[in-house]
Amino acid sequence: MAKQNLELKATSFTLSVLHINHHDLDIIAAELDNKLAQAPQFFLGAPLVLNLSAIQHIQIDFNALKQLLIDRNLIIVGITDATPEQIEQAKHMGIAVVKSGKQARKAELPERATKIVKQNVRSGQQIYAQNADLIIFGAVGNGAEVIADGSIHIYGALRGKAMAGAAGDNQSVIIANSLEAELVSIAGQYWLTEHLQQYDLSQRGCIRLEGASLTVETLPQ
Repeated sequence: MAKQNLELKATSFTLSVLHINHHDLDIIAAELDNKLAQAPQFFLGAPLVLNLSAIQHIQIDFNALKQLLIDRNLIIVGITDATPEQIEQAKHMGIAVVKSGKQARKAELPERATKIVKQNVRSGQQIYAQNADLIIFGAVGNGAEVIADGSIHIYGALRGKAMAGAAGDNQSVIIANSLEAELVSIAGQYWLTEHLQQYDLSQRGCIRLEGASLTVETLPQ
């Protein structure tokens, strides 16, 4: 039987959500430039979903907003938490409407698995635990990336990048024997090295979300 030239398959991709909390595009541009300067490779070419919950009753120029992001090598693939008027405007521009995390949680969530890695993760390597927690019996070196839709447990030093709650789960945590990371992120909220340096990084610690901000807790050895 000849192979079909087109196949439609269900899959899952990690998308970052950019919350638009102001209608002034100049203010948005300035804050975005600041974030991009802090971690350019983390955002470069990133597909984004725009959360519009904070500006549901404010007019915003979608064409100008889209161009603002394109000029910075960012791509709008969808919007969420928008009004019917905003949804219509986005549809005319070919932008998808994405269900928010609150809407998605109404559906039954699949059982989460656990992915176990019994080795060090070295520079240039990336490990992704899709719909799973990630346990690493080893260290995560500089230049390495570990990503999980659930929580990340590292029984060694974290010196590279760790991104938990990649699918939006803000209950996820990152636990490591030492937190010397280049970048940590939970559900899209991230810190760079300088944010972590205010803590005792030699101690075993847990990074989690407290409200909309990350926090670090020292754990017993």
